Amino acid sequence: MQLSEKIYRTLDSATRFLRFKIPFPLLAYPFYLWSRSPGKTGSHFDPNSDLFVPSERKDVITSTVCWTAMAALLVGLSFVMGPMQLLKLYGVPYWIFVMWLDLVTYLHHHGHEDKLPWYRGKEWSYLRGGLTTLDRDYGWFNNIHHDIGTHVIHHLFPQIPHYHLIEATEAARPVLGKYYREPKKSGPIPFNLFGDLIRSMGKDHYVSDNGDVVYYQTDPQLNGSSKSG
Repeated sequence: MQLSEKIYRTLDSATRFLRFKIPFPLLAYPFYLWSRSPGKTGSHFDPNSDLFVPSERKDVITSTVCWTAMAALLVGLSFVMGPMQLLKLYGVPYWIFVMWLDLVTYLHHHGHEDKLPWYRGKEWSYLRGGLTTLDRDYGWFNNIHHDIGTHVIHHLFPQIPHYHLIEATEAARPVLGKYYREPKKSGPIPFNLFGDLIRSMGKDHYVSDNGDVVYYQTDPQLNGSSKSG
């Protein structure tokens, strides 16, 4: 989620640091599920949260009960096998998954060389929102997460199953023309994406409170510089 300047200015220095300094943002997903982003209310575990419509209440209760049971199971296993063994077998793989999930989610909405616009109010539309996402190439990892690197077509037509995303992207590319941002090719291991992440975290801090078409701005104080990026 993008932060408005007003909300950004209310954050204490520790929160700003944790939000924009690697690797801390890549560990945020479980905390986001619990309390969401600054300026947003509700929890993904609360069936009465404004995130959900009344018809979804039973599903949220079921999900939260299952989550609680899993947490209880992990606590029990920590007594059976020891906390260090549980950390190695479950904790470390879980946090690797969380970091990769956050990395992928962030890079599909940030980090392009050209500034991506954010649309609000009368300027926003479903099509415009979908076209401000980015495709990414993950090298060997493309097939592991079902070609989610084809993110633009996924946003425009979320009903398309993952095994048709590549061909759908190929069909849509000539239609979208200049509105499609061609992803950079990665090697087998997409090390280049970490550079995009670090660059974006260093400059994409907040958007203006005014206007319906806005772009990320940089807080020079966060970077220890007197100049805006």
